[in-house]
Amino acid sequence: MPDEAFILAAGPAEAGQRVDRFLAAGIGTLSRSRVKALIEEGHVSRDGAVLANPSEAVKAGAVYRVAPPPAIPATPQAQDIPLTILYEDKYLIVLDKPAGLVVHPAPGNQDGTLVNALLSHAGDELSGIGGEKRPGIVHRLDKDTSGVMVVAKTEQAHQVLSANFASREELERSYLALAWGVPSPTAGEIQAAVGRHPTDRKRMAVVTRNGKDALTSYVTERAWGSACALLRCRLATGRTHQIRVHLAHIGHPLVGDPVYLKRIHGSARTLPQPARDALLAFPRQALHAESLGFRHPVTGEALRFTAAPPQDFLNLVALLDGNAE
Repeated sequence: MPDEAFILAAGPAEAGQRVDRFLAAGIGTLSRSRVKALIEEGHVSRDGAVLANPSEAVKAGAVYRVAPPPAIPATPQAQDIPLTILYEDKYLIVLDKPAGLVVHPAPGNQDGTLVNALLSHAGDELSGIGGEKRPGIVHRLDKDTSGVMVVAKTEQAHQVLSANFASREELERSYLALAWGVPSPTAGEIQAAVGRHPTDRKRMAVVTRNGKDALTSYVTERAWGSACALLRCRLATGRTHQIRVHLAHIGHPLVGDPVYLKRIHGSARTLPQPARDALLAFPRQALHAESLGFRHPVTGEALRFTAAPPQDFLNLVALLDGNAE
């Protein structure tokens, strides 16, 4: 059940205040930052309509409702969710994560995650490794990005792998991305700092201040006219949404990206109708972690794993092959 909902009516004296400040003061048990987060997550309404802007001015006579979501359990519960295991020993698991699977519990996705599935698969081996809420997690893929991931099964493996991912030492990560348009040059590097978007905190962006250095290299594997291209991208750094942000920054956002593709890309007009309709209707970013190479955290052996793109991704490529000129 949801936590208690708070109802506050604004009087003339409160009119004009920032709404997050007004609500935090009126509730008394929630900080302003918590109220701001609840607004950004869609848990606050004004006169029945969802409120979107924490800084908007309070309206006299308006009725505000703050409904915090249920608290996330401190320890995720095991759930029997099928996994595609590419490799497993007593120290680690390498798997092919499907698109649509969240890596770890978070607001809005409290269960049904990869962590819940891993706890069911590995049981007590995994419990508590690297922290109660994210046991075994060394790195993550976005919910709608598919592909190869590695998970630690012991504390030693977790520490070594986490350090290697942080330093990028002897680490190779290759992604396939279906992007709108064709980059020029067809191979190159994108070096631009990535940080929180200055006005939309749910997005990342290329920024000039308060960002982290980020470097993505890309090669155009295939192109369909000037409409779209299949790119192989390699990460020299691992920032949140890095490939998605970098490709959007150079004018070639990913097909289906719900966050960084804000309008129909002009190159879509050059596609035949069936291919255009399919690409425009694709419900997620067309991004797949194709390969992952690293050294085994205990034996030191060089390991490399690959996974083919999922069928929905392959279907787009097949459609382009059959219809694009």
